[in-house]
Amino acid sequence: MTAAEPISLWDRTAEERDVEAPLDTGRVVDVAIVGGGFTGLSTALHCAEKGLSAHVIEAERLGHGGSGRNVGLVNAAAWLPPAQVRAALGGTYGPRFVERFSAAPAYVFSLIERHQMRCEARREGTIHAAHAPSGFRDLQSRHAEWQRLGEPVDLLGPAEVAAMTGSPAFHGGLWDHRAGTINPMGYVRGLARAALAAGAKISTGVRATKIARDGDHWRVDTDRGAITARNVVLGTNAYTDRLWPGLTGGYTRIGYFQLATEPLGAQADAILPGGQGLWDTGTIMRSLRKDAGGRLVIGSMGRMIGTAQAGLSRRWAARQMRAMFPDLGPVDFVEGWDGDIAMTPDHLPRIHVLAPGVYTAIGYNGRGITTGTVFGQAMADLLTDMDPSELPLPVSSPVRVATAPVMERLYALAFAANQAMRSL
Repeated sequence: MTAAEPISLWDRTAEERDVEAPLDTGRVVDVAIVGGGFTGLSTALHCAEKGLSAHVIEAERLGHGGSGRNVGLVNAAAWLPPAQVRAALGGTYGPRFVERFSAAPAYVFSLIERHQMRCEARREGTIHAAHAPSGFRDLQSRHAEWQRLGEPVDLLGPAEVAAMTGSPAFHGGLWDHRAGTINPMGYVRGLARAALAAGAKISTGVRATKIARDGDHWRVDTDRGAITARNVVLGTNAYTDRLWPGLTGGYTRIGYFQLATEPLGAQADAILPGGQGLWDTGTIMRSLRKDAGGRLVIGSMGRMIGTAQAGLSRRWAARQMRAMFPDLGPVDFVEGWDGDIAMTPDHLPRIHVLAPGVYTAIGYNGRGITTGTVFGQAMADLLTDMDPSELPLPVSSPVRVATAPVMERLYALAFAANQAMRSL
């Protein structure tokens, strides 16, 4: 493959080496995995560790989709508060989902430690910051639930959040000690290195074009040849194409953009001094974090409009920085990018059995790091005879969201309008 421009700050600064390899079609494998992001590589790693032969094919470079464009917040649980998760999934799966995804950050960090992944991992937690009094009331309710469940989540008042963030703009917050931050592309490449060491195969620059039954096996046709496998896992989430008919209709795709400053050094010492990442309670959410090089990275829902140096998104980011950190002074933005998020109507992910031996996990609702990792482990368990009833949520078939195409356009317009309004 030819050298490509970095897709994000994380791509450019990741310490882990990229993986580039041609397609090897010489054998039948236990599982062919389409997609070289968190889900696909976690599936490959866990399958290989269980003694299965696994082969990942990625149309671009590893992490090219949402994984390499992620914010890098390793958050626990789902967007929904625990009570809503239990109500949606019922008395068996609801508590199990909350428990397993509460522990998901710890599992991610255990993999990072076990395989010595160089991905700027920090376990100081994340801050869910109240953008308004209404947001703080929601956080109070969430805090009460987490306290009842015995989870290490602290409710913070405005003064405490101001001290932890360096900003007087928030009305309180939740400090989730389970969570943390990483360089997401470093984690992608770390998963790939671990999967290769365990015996998995990875091929990049190989686009899957068709999946068809071939006797007792499945054949995955690509633009570079074909792979024969006993099972197939699609790990493409928001970057799913028409490879499996009807799969893209089960979620609404929205954009998320980010801009990174130059390294700010002592100028930003008072901003997030403890190393936590931040996301707020706004309907159109914002995120903020600092990387290992001292760059501030700010983002929100929508597309990158313009460049890091000029355009609407750059003006939005500059205005947000002035509002949150009035003493910071002007900063230069040097990189900007966006990615896709797959949102489901109930804000919960899905595990689909598309046909006997063909699986996908999809609809991560912005929680790709933990969800992709946990579901990769779950896929390996399914392929080694785990009872599907032991999964974190029930297996289902794809259901078309009829409003998805319209909602995608409406969301795009609303997010662009929000950038314009908040750039003034």
